[in-house]
Amino acid sequence: MHARNYRHVKNRAYTRKDYARGFPPPKIVKFTMGDTKAQFEIEAQLLATARVQIRHSALEAARVATNRILMGKLINDYYMTVHTYPHIILRENKMIFGAHADRLQQGMRRSFGTAVGTAAKVEVGQPIITVRAKAAALETAKESLRRGSAKLPMPCKIVITKIQQTPSQTEQAQPESESI
Repeated sequence: MHARNYRHVKNRAYTRKDYARGFPPPKIVKFTMGDTKAQFEIEAQLLATARVQIRHSALEAARVATNRILMGKLINDYYMTVHTYPHIILRENKMIFGAHADRLQQGMRRSFGTAVGTAAKVEVGQPIITVRAKAAALETAKESLRRGSAKLPMPCKIVITKIQQTPSQTEQAQPESESI
């Protein structure tokens, strides 16, 4: 089975889980990694450049590849989020080819198909993965997202933005001097 079978968005999303018996759970289990409470200066986003479906195994591979670079270089001084969730159930009508295959299958009769996986529908410009880090770690964040985008079925774009801190956050970040 190749990714090109399910990459293109054709019809409505099939999410009727009460009709599909025994579909596999998504392989991606963690959607946030790193330090969730720290203040960061930059935000790097991996944006989709095409309207596609991303299989749950490709999302997990992109998450692992991105997180591996960040953990290796920044240890725990980052925050990474995977935004897309695989809701769509992918079905396949398995066919057997070869000798005596006609005795085992019915062709397209009752061809509802069995669930083989899940996928996430992504629109153009939608963020897939977001990495927040310190300004000194900008190149590491870009490299990690570039490696993660190689696991996805379409070309992606990396956008870097500076995080604007509110005055209350800057007051909390600066230690107050005590008078004795």
